[in-house]
Amino acid sequence: MRPFKQLSGVAVPLPLSSVDTDQLIPARFMKRSRADGYGGFLLHDLRFDEAGVARPDFSLHAPERQGAEIMVARRNFGSGSSREAAVYALVDYGIRCVVAPSFGDIFASNAVNNGLVPAMVSEADCESLLAALEACQREISVDLDACRISVGHHVVAFTIDPVWRTKLLNGWDDIDLTRSHEAAIEAFARADRERRSWATPRRHI
Repeated sequence: MRPFKQLSGVAVPLPLSSVDTDQLIPARFMKRSRADGYGGFLLHDLRFDEAGVARPDFSLHAPERQGAEIMVARRNFGSGSSREAAVYALVDYGIRCVVAPSFGDIFASNAVNNGLVPAMVSEADCESLLAALEACQREISVDLDACRISVGHHVVAFTIDPVWRTKLLNGWDDIDLTRSHEAAIEAFARADRERRSWATPRRHI
């Protein structure tokens, strides 16, 4: 994964609560190969009408929001089923950070494992960020080192699990995280063999 330290980019407001994984990627599109990309189906049924025509008032279609890398939404983002394809849709679209007051637990874990930052802010700070975006502010800066988000001169703090933060800062998956403790693991194993030699299977040549 690509390490995430700081990002300044176009942000898109999604002033909705409880956007679930079925809204993020409707199940009927999940037969598609991941290699073909899921980005075109992100929030499909909110972005398009029943005839497949784009809803011009939907935020992702606004000309000034094209190329968005950051999304700001309301609480309970990514609730619902555990489908990892919901994260694929966001990442394939180009979103690298979602800011919200709360996230579905499984969604947030899947997000981190795919390099997507789930930045949790207070309800009040979320509303202030949405208000800034609705007032034609286009860009947001996300600093994962400092755990803060800036919109112009307005700065808010966000929280993220410390282990997730370490993984994202380094671009690590779970195996990489384990390998980062390799020296300590080897030292423990060596000491354990000395302390409990009887528990170590003997090799027969």
